[in-house]
Amino acid sequence: MPEERFLILRMSALGDIVHTLPAVAALRESFPKAEIDWLVDSRLSPILSGNPDVNHVVKMDRSDWRGVIAGVKRLRAARYATALDFQSLYRSAILGYLSGAPRRVGFDAGHSRESGAALFYTQKVTPLRKHVVEQNMELVERAGARAGDIRFPLHVSAEAEERVERALSARGVMDYFVLSPGGGWGSKCWPAERYGALHRALAERYGWRGVISFSPAERQLAEIVRREAGSPEPVVELFDLSQLMALLRRAKFVVAADSGPLHLASALGTPVVGLYGPTDPARNGPYGAKDIVVRNATQEETTYRREKTPARSMLSITVEQVADAVERRLRNG
Repeated sequence: MPEERFLILRMSALGDIVHTLPAVAALRESFPKAEIDWLVDSRLSPILSGNPDVNHVVKMDRSDWRGVIAGVKRLRAARYATALDFQSLYRSAILGYLSGAPRRVGFDAGHSRESGAALFYTQKVTPLRKHVVEQNMELVERAGARAGDIRFPLHVSAEAEERVERALSARGVMDYFVLSPGGGWGSKCWPAERYGALHRALAERYGWRGVISFSPAERQLAEIVRREAGSPEPVVELFDLSQLMALLRRAKFVVAADSGPLHLASALGTPVVGLYGPTDPARNGPYGAKDIVVRNATQEETTYRREKTPARSMLSITVEQVADAVERRLRNG
């Protein structure tokens, strides 16, 4: 019998799942014989493939009510002793409650995206540390884990590596960098036109081609970057999540706003330059010690408001600033 049964609740988004990995790793190190299952959105489950700290990845498609009901039945049948909610939303808190776990640990109302979620927890954590990676560690410490070295166990499949290599080789690309113009919500984004200008500057400086990282919903942004970049054109190729991991790991460097690809690249050990405006890099920045953040925002401009267009603080970032930051990051090793 395992000494404990834990349910991890962090269904989305990509960067937030990345930031939860070290906490779950600490949980595994503290409870080596425990059953640790992770409930995740089906679309993002590849990021947990091959994770040595997780016994079962429980996939849930929230658009399918029959699948949700079946998922809840599976959670209840597992008889978890503890549910750890890293998401702090009504849906995750309610799923933790419906799992039947008698102990449910989450952040207090003042540190939850939806304050009412805290009503479903039996133990509430008031985080004292700044970065979300370290706040997540506080959650598992409340459950009895001991914080150790920060690690991001990510597995890149050979199939994904081969797919990316074939796609790039067909375009004559060997060495490359990645630009990611998306950002989840508009106020965190840097204009796609400036990514195009940045590509021109970086390709001229280093002689490498750029590859644009984008989701299906962000294809228009990718096309704008390609149009503005001129010659040589960046590669615009849609990769799935497993392939994105392979793409980011092999890149010379990655430039992105506060987004999933940025945090995934940093966790994979790829040099990163992050572009920040309304979100605070002290809390949400890339966790790599050598990575660089470009930010002109004042404290008053730290808002976390989810608006559709780039925040003024993002618009204040110049192409020259970013190109210089890339040079500094590469000098850092």
